[in-house]
Amino acid sequence: MPHSALADLLFDLAVLFIAAYLLAAILQWVRIPPILGALFVAMAAHYTPIGDRLLADDLYPTFSFVAQMGVLFLLFFIGLEIDVAEMSSRGRDILFLTAIGALLPFLLGAGVMLLLGYGVLVALVIGMTRIPTAEAVIVPILDDFGLLKTRVGQFIVGVGTLDDFFEVILVAIVSVWIGSRADAHDSVSAEVAMIFASVIAFAFVSVVLYRWGIRWLSRLVKRDTRQLVLLSMVILLSFGAACEMSELGMVVGAITAGVVMAPVLKGDRHGEQAKEVFRSVGYGFFGLVFFFWVGLSVDLGGLFTSPLLAILLFAAASIGKIGATLLMIPMGRLSWREGWTIGIGLDARLTTEIVVARLLYDANIIELHLFTALVAAASISAITVPVAFAVVVSRWGDSLKETLPVSNEVAHVAIGDQDSLLATEPQEPCPK
Repeated sequence: MPHSALADLLFDLAVLFIAAYLLAAILQWVRIPPILGALFVAMAAHYTPIGDRLLADDLYPTFSFVAQMGVLFLLFFIGLEIDVAEMSSRGRDILFLTAIGALLPFLLGAGVMLLLGYGVLVALVIGMTRIPTAEAVIVPILDDFGLLKTRVGQFIVGVGTLDDFFEVILVAIVSVWIGSRADAHDSVSAEVAMIFASVIAFAFVSVVLYRWGIRWLSRLVKRDTRQLVLLSMVILLSFGAACEMSELGMVVGAITAGVVMAPVLKGDRHGEQAKEVFRSVGYGFFGLVFFFWVGLSVDLGGLFTSPLLAILLFAAASIGKIGATLLMIPMGRLSWREGWTIGIGLDARLTTEIVVARLLYDANIIELHLFTALVAAASISAITVPVAFAVVVSRWGDSLKETLPVSNEVAHVAIGDQDSLLATEPQEPCPK
């Protein structure tokens, strides 16, 4: 990077950080997470010379790289906070919500496209763009309100991570489709086989490291904070690189890296200090740059050129995601406040539909009208969902932290265990 370009990048980031810091002082009075100040600042900067420079060809690659590092650091810390045993106990519910949360937005999105007269293949692909969740935008808000380890947090992280596999499949399908139009039929089966092989290999390595390998690696050097941070960086960057090369996505790699490292960072002050390093760097620098990048990526031009289509695409995903979550309320799996909060959180979207839209547009499969509508729909989500989620969590946060039965069956077992305990040991008072 030329010296002048580096100076421009540092200056622009300094201005954005100053503005975000001052805005955070205001937002904290209304209980909106300060990290959202970075989003609002960048949205305003999009239409200034700062936005023009950061989105220009000479600065954007470096700016985008630092933003992607923000995703790695934020989601790595989230992975450190995940209770694997607790999440596993809710695995069936998470899988169920992932399934219906994928099916409903897909059907609504594809239905909108068919009703508007688009072809079946285009409708199916656009329907799939309604599925993935941009959990990187939501989880910092969860953490800020202390909800990461609650049922709300575990559902959002669990379903969001599984949605990333739909994202991988979607990008693969689009790539194969574009390749088939270029008479590259031989690559279809090979690409599908490679994806499944990558998933199996990554899962195997992750389990081995989680159960045995990471503890052995941590004993190779003297245990202190700096060495634990260094080992964490090795795991984080390795997992991120492996998932990017295998097209699983660095979101999966970052969260899994955190889960793998979590057992090593528990138990003493060195581990807690190492976790605090990642939290401070993630929320104090890289995470803010990521939200700057999200804000600068917002483009509402499609609302003026294709307002009806953009709103319909946004509504298809929102109604599908929130509606799927609300279905779990009468099933006894979630309270109504949990259902609404999780549904809104899972409605966050941004990069996937923009990436897919760009691939399809560059291949002349969709026209400019649909491309701008897809970008606008993603931008509406990037603006409205984090704010709506922060407002809901701010209002209901205390009740969402309460421990509620996962299902009637679990509640029945818990009550039975309590009755048994009282029957066998009536003389013992309940501990406070």
